[in-house]
Amino acid sequence: MGERVVMVDPGTGFKLTERQLDERSAAASVQLRRRGVRAGDSVLVCLPVGPDLLVATDAVIGAGGVVWPVPAELDAGVLRQRILDSHARVMISDQPHAVDAAEGSALRMVVTVADLSGERRR
Repeated sequence: MGERVVMVDPGTGFKLTERQLDERSAAASVQLRRRGVRAGDSVLVCLPVGPDLLVATDAVIGAGGVVWPVPAELDAGVLRQRILDSHARVMISDQPHAVDAAEGSALRMVVTVADLSGERRR
């Protein structure tokens, strides 16, 4: 019997298994804690729907943080207001417009899921 697939990336068809999700989320949780995320900290997650969003959400919860989801497709003004309203100091995103929208906010760190896993995507 094969491994259980928990998500299929709508853009690439990549299948994320339960084991991959657990391994990637655990590694990312460790990295978030190393970067200072503590229990109760709000962490913005601005990623398109797909495996990275699932991994990031699980990682924040695993690190004890509170996930503050921000849809990646929001226009710049709304995105900026959500970032400001969150008072979060950490954001997980690979979206350039999200990084730009965070300028002048309380954010002190923006990381990608790849940064948190220590691996680089092809």
